[in-house]
Amino acid sequence: MTTDSVPAAPAGVPVLDVDPFSNALLADPYPYHERLRAAGPVVWMPKYGIYVTGRHEPVRQVLNDHESYISSAGVGLANFSKEPPFRPKSLILEADPPNHTRARTILSRILSPRTVAQIRESFAQEADHLLDGVLEAARRGEIVDGVPRIAEAYPLKVFPDAVGLGSDGRENLLLYGDMIFNAFGPRNELLIRSAEKVQPVTAWIMAHCQRAMLRPGGFGDQIYQAADAGEISQDEAPMLVRSFLSAGVDTTVNGIGNALWCLATNPEAYARLHADPSLARQAFEESLRYESAVQTFFRTTSREVELTGIPMPAGSKVLTVLAAANRDERQWPDPDRFDIGRRPTGHMAFGSGIHGCVGQVVARLEGELILAGIAKRFARIELAGEPTRRLNNTLRALASLPLRLIPA
Repeated sequence: MTTDSVPAAPAGVPVLDVDPFSNALLADPYPYHERLRAAGPVVWMPKYGIYVTGRHEPVRQVLNDHESYISSAGVGLANFSKEPPFRPKSLILEADPPNHTRARTILSRILSPRTVAQIRESFAQEADHLLDGVLEAARRGEIVDGVPRIAEAYPLKVFPDAVGLGSDGRENLLLYGDMIFNAFGPRNELLIRSAEKVQPVTAWIMAHCQRAMLRPGGFGDQIYQAADAGEISQDEAPMLVRSFLSAGVDTTVNGIGNALWCLATNPEAYARLHADPSLARQAFEESLRYESAVQTFFRTTSREVELTGIPMPAGSKVLTVLAAANRDERQWPDPDRFDIGRRPTGHMAFGSGIHGCVGQVVARLEGELILAGIAKRFARIELAGEPTRRLNNTLRALASLPLRLIPA
């Protein structure tokens, strides 16, 4: 989008003249989120010619009204009604009913509560195996990098296993996910660099979404079984496997990494968790609210609509700032405090409505198992160095998290 093509600010709409995709704001978004919420329920951002909301209630309204605020025009800054998508559109993320309903029905069936109950034992065994190795390293006095050693290693093991993916090359999923989530923002340096990194592995991604590369009976094979039954086409099946892998890896990796950071920087919260590991699920939910792994998503108005009394023309891009909504003082008491005693029901870290993250049931299971396993093994968890952020246009991510883990 060029400066000349950006429309003028609509009359009566507060203006917030910032770039939410700048490195400075991505590194420290919370002061900007405060300004956004204070400016109004909906603001105009002239940098990109978009409407933006960061308060909990209007964010919830947008995400839950899939008829007025559509996803098929793209959930990023680009408007697919005016320009072609950079890759074939996701059947789940960038689709509206009835197409979305077909794909969502299949994935919801695969990830049913019964399925999650069935995989819990194997996921717990893998968490124990991973964390026993971390415990041995801690007993030797080693500093553990919580990102590659825990936050990446665990989801890259259990979820691709469940999908039926082979063990070689799984690190490519991280490169691919980084590019996809960068692509929801502008064509800035972050997107350019991540696209350069992912080019060599794109063929690997698509090849490993083919039926011949997937273990019979796994989640991926079940998608192909749905294609056999005529619920989707055979050509759509590998695209749905691709979306499934993205939904089940990136949010979980960053959710666990952020949770480890929250606990390492809030010793009183970790002491409470260590004393009662049954709080692990609640602690993970609070970390999702407090340090949302997915910070933003876009929608596009399908018609002229009003949001909190502000009219928006058809075809308008609306940026929902999930992370700002998750710290809205109108919704949460003392929202800038990390409190694992809080029940943050209604947080927006996984979105809301029919497009809520399809992999969230598995992400919650993984987060709970890892945090409970850590709480049982370690008396304290402390930062052992300065964490390094991995900037992304959409994700709140860490590249490195040096931890000193004190065995119980």
